[in-house]
Amino acid sequence: MALGGAAVPLTGCDLFDGDKPKPPDPLEPLAAESADLAGRYRAAVAAASALADRLTPIADAHQAHADELRRVIGRPAPSGTPAASPTVAATDPDGLLAELRQAEQQARTNAAKACAAAPAERAALLGSIAAARATHLEALK
Repeated sequence: MALGGAAVPLTGCDLFDGDKPKPPDPLEPLAAESADLAGRYRAAVAAASALADRLTPIADAHQAHADELRRVIGRPAPSGTPAASPTVAATDPDGLLAELRQAEQQARTNAAKACAAAPAERAALLGSIAAARATHLEALK
C-alpha cells in the first residue's frame, strides 16, 4: 500500500549535523594568551614576592580578560592547560620584568590586531583588552 503525499527521501547526511564540533572561534588564541599571561604573572610573583603588589593586579586583569573572552566565545577553557612560567632565574626581578614586558608587548600587538579584524560587537571588548595591555607595559617600566 502506497503512502499518500510527497515522498521525502531519508538520508543520514543531515541526521547528526547538530553533533558537529563548532569551528574554532577567532578569539580562542587571545583567550589562551590571556590565561597564559595570568599564569606567567602569578609564577613571577611566586618567584619574586617583592613584585607581588605590582604584578598581582596585572595577573588578575589577564585572568578577567581570559574569563570574559571565554564567555563571549561560549566555550570553557580547555582542561589541563599547563600554566606558563617565566624562564628567568627566580632571583632576578629585573629579568622577570623584562621577560614580562616582552610577553606583554607581543600580547598588546595581538589584541590590537584582533580588535581591528573583529566584528563591531566584539571590537569594544578587544579594544579594551589592547588598552589594558598597553597600560600593563607602562606598569612594568
